[in-house]
Amino acid sequence: MSESTLQAKTQSAFRGRIGVATVDITPPTGIYARNWGAAKHDVADWIHRRLTLNALVLSESHSGQPLVFLDADLGWWRSLPTFRRFQSRLLEELELDEASLIFGVSHTHASPPLTDPDPDLPASASLAEYLETVYLAAVKVTRAALKNSTEAVLEWKTGCCGLASMRDLPDPDPEAERIICGWNPDEPADDTLVVGRITDLEGALQAVIVNYACHPTTLAWENTAISPDYPGAMRDTIKETLDVPALFMQGASGELSPRYQYVGDVAVADRHGRQLAYAVMATLEDMEPPGTCLKYSGVMESGAPLAVWKHVVDKPGLKLKTLQTQVEIPLKDWPTADELETQRQACTDRALEERLRRRRNIRRGIGDGKTLELPIWVWQMGETILIGSPTEAYSILQRELRRRYPERTIACLNLINGTTGYLAPAELYDLDLYQVWQTPFERGGLEQVIEAMADAIGQIIETETV
Repeated sequence: MSESTLQAKTQSAFRGRIGVATVDITPPTGIYARNWGAAKHDVADWIHRRLTLNALVLSESHSGQPLVFLDADLGWWRSLPTFRRFQSRLLEELELDEASLIFGVSHTHASPPLTDPDPDLPASASLAEYLETVYLAAVKVTRAALKNSTEAVLEWKTGCCGLASMRDLPDPDPEAERIICGWNPDEPADDTLVVGRITDLEGALQAVIVNYACHPTTLAWENTAISPDYPGAMRDTIKETLDVPALFMQGASGELSPRYQYVGDVAVADRHGRQLAYAVMATLEDMEPPGTCLKYSGVMESGAPLAVWKHVVDKPGLKLKTLQTQVEIPLKDWPTADELETQRQACTDRALEERLRRRRNIRRGIGDGKTLELPIWVWQMGETILIGSPTEAYSILQRELRRRYPERTIACLNLINGTTGYLAPAELYDLDLYQVWQTPFERGGLEQVIEAMADAIGQIIETETV
């Protein structure tokens, strides 16, 4: 067999110091946990599965500035000022710059809200106490991950999972003329699954990272339990099977959710979680052995001329880079926060009052101006790109970025470092659609963010040769 330089590089890798840690942030029963306008209850009365806060710490060397990714089984931030105070304390305590910290949430809809005390909410004092618990846990888990950081390799592989479905459904009532939020069997969904595998230098598995776009909305208004929804069973299944922790990164899931959802039966959430876990483990099995790739080694003449590929050592990237940028997005002409609060106080419909509360919180967070400087975080780990913002973008964002940079593994993240609103395609703004009337962003915001993120990826890649 003759030698050749033909080589298949199927995994992008980073080698450096990597640490992972997990802490329990399950709140007590009796805490305020109403996340659905249709819910008749306000407080949780039992625990389905524990909520966890997980840390991933990356650095080039023992003395290098670490990057810290925090993954929490939580829903969303009720206002940007709440997160910014939380972020400021974390950055000071951990001695990090803003570009080096990403706080992500799984987006479960069955956890206590991340909010400051609100006298209009039952058990408001417990919410403030819980937010402090989350802060202390974030400090604890980051320090634990820093302490156990060792030389390791992080490799990535793209797979697929059929859990997510398209959830923009034209109302079957022909007189309704609106789009309702639920499974649309006539439209395909982005099933892309990006899996990160962390191994030590001997090749032993240490942890798994799961980047997938799908709303954790299995459990809805009938559920009265604290629950991580499907990410919880995903984590537990991987832990039980592989004996390693699994971190979750919510993808660009603005229009994606399980086809069967809005139930009170936690067994459905567990089934969804196992489905994702099995897809993750199948993707792991499809990866080459740690630190290797396949290289063509020649032809073996047999009953047919057989192409022979063999595993060879693959050199991982050693560089970590960060870029924080922003894009100015126009805002809708909404009422001011004070005007929305007046409307909320006058509202007697429980579901509509909840909508007004959320809109008021958004307005308080983004201010009463006409534009918002939306922050974007970009990390490069070897050849892999991690990119996100505090929005709920439609999946066209991740599909377009991957189309523009097909040679890169790109993990896109929704709802990192705060919460603002949905980013829906411009053509949907002519429709009566939840994601359109919920968001504070004017038509074209998604397209602006896609361009800004594509430019940011280009900028961070360009520095490779500088």
